[in-house]
Amino acid sequence: MNTANSYNILAISGSLREKSLNSALLRSVISMIPSQGTVVNYSEMAQLPHFNPDLDLDEIDTAVANWRKFLKEANGVLICTPEYAKGVPGSLKNVLDWVVSSGEFVNKPVAVISASPHPDGGAIANASLLGTLSMMSASVVEGGILTVPFINKKLGKNEEIIDAELRFNIENLLNALFQEINNNG
Repeated sequence: MNTANSYNILAISGSLREKSLNSALLRSVISMIPSQGTVVNYSEMAQLPHFNPDLDLDEIDTAVANWRKFLKEANGVLICTPEYAKGVPGSLKNVLDWVVSSGEFVNKPVAVISASPHPDGGAIANASLLGTLSMMSASVVEGGILTVPFINKKLGKNEEIIDAELRFNIENLLNALFQEINNNG
């Protein structure tokens, strides 16, 4: 894998479920990233308050400040989300709403994966997420978008990817993300 010499990737699961297949897939993807840099698996999404512009003041909630700091320090972002009710889960939308006006996503290299046990692979959530990221001027990398159908058949009992095509597609996605990080570096 062609990685950046020094990188700080922020990895975000769009699910709060303890046994989420998307969180399991994200952990498996993280394990595929070489160890020359840092990968932060963001785990504080549940602590964020519901977004309210009236609360977005000079002195913001600690969880919001931490979220923005993680995002600002990252030179690349990897998001893996399920689809819920034909859209992005509310918790992921909430975390994104907290940075719409603060600008941490502007020109930030981002790769997006949606995974589902259904045949469409979470395509509607993927499209919705891409629309939000585009509005925030994130740099969704070419080759950095992946929908994964039937995820329940592509992960082993230890969360390892057992599907060769999925592993290949994720390697390509990660290469595209690191290429963009190198280009921005």
